[in-house]
Amino acid sequence: MCGPALAVAVSRAGGLGFLGPNIKTQNTAADLAEALSLVESLRASSSAISPTTSYLPIGVGFQLWSDDLETAVSAIEKFKPCAVWLFAPAGGQKDLDTWSRRVRAASPGTQIWIQIGTLAEAKGLLSGVEKPDAVVVQGAEAGGHGRAKDGLGLIALLPEVADALAGSQIPLFAAGGIADGRGAAAALCLGASGVVMGTRFLAATEARISRGYQQEVVRASDGAVSTTRTLLYNHMRGTFGWPEEYSPRTIINQSFIEHQAGRPFEELKGLHDEALKAGDAGWGPEGRLATYAGAAIGLIHEVKDAGSVIRDVREQVLERFGVGEKEKL
Repeated sequence: MCGPALAVAVSRAGGLGFLGPNIKTQNTAADLAEALSLVESLRASSSAISPTTSYLPIGVGFQLWSDDLETAVSAIEKFKPCAVWLFAPAGGQKDLDTWSRRVRAASPGTQIWIQIGTLAEAKGLLSGVEKPDAVVVQGAEAGGHGRAKDGLGLIALLPEVADALAGSQIPLFAAGGIADGRGAAAALCLGASGVVMGTRFLAATEARISRGYQQEVVRASDGAVSTTRTLLYNHMRGTFGWPEEYSPRTIINQSFIEHQAGRPFEELKGLHDEALKAGDAGWGPEGRLATYAGAAIGLIHEVKDAGSVIRDVREQVLERFGVGEKEKL
């Protein structure tokens, strides 16, 4: 749901926007081409987006278990995104090494970010052939796909990973349950160099998302009760093959409630497919469609442009750290 418009808007505001993984790897090249066009238009009109280098000022993510390496490398070599985010290798560290080597060869100046969700994964990176430029530490609060059974909350996971990687000089980015400056400030205190926000940007004006889905993210609250990890929605959408250690977090709706009550999958699938025809009405508490989102949904109350989200979070962080107007300047 993070397409070119959102990725470029985040980078323009001073963050680092990432294109999300596509359903098909070949679609990534089209997204990168559109992002390049947006960046060139901004620079031609003297709109600020920096720094100006030969690398595209956005990143791009890949799900290693399903993305095609050759297709991905071809797009990276052509468009040279400034960062590539690797996640969910079916073959563990071996796959991360293979992808990292190929990315380095295709675009030497492109940073490699690797997402992990356990201490063992973090330690494994130290023995890898190519050390990452950044590590994204994903807590169990995160939306989308995370650790199915051995996930740990960010407040306990991040410090332990920071201790394990202390001598590596690899910056850590905290992900999971961060939707405002309070969470960002807490993550910095826990040892992160920066933070990742996914669910918060589902409620950005530039997101590539259905309005019904977006409004459900704004409506929902009490993430501990109203979200769950389940593969049900993957399967109803026809998505199979994720490595068994991963499962997505979604907002609970009628499909999951009836699944828990024992309604046969075939019936749920049929109702899901009918709901697809209903457009925005397919989401919501009585809806049937997948609403992947993190546990911090209760902190998201309105749709804003990406630049406003970033500015708000930064102001809140500075406030929490007691930085006054003079220090800001």
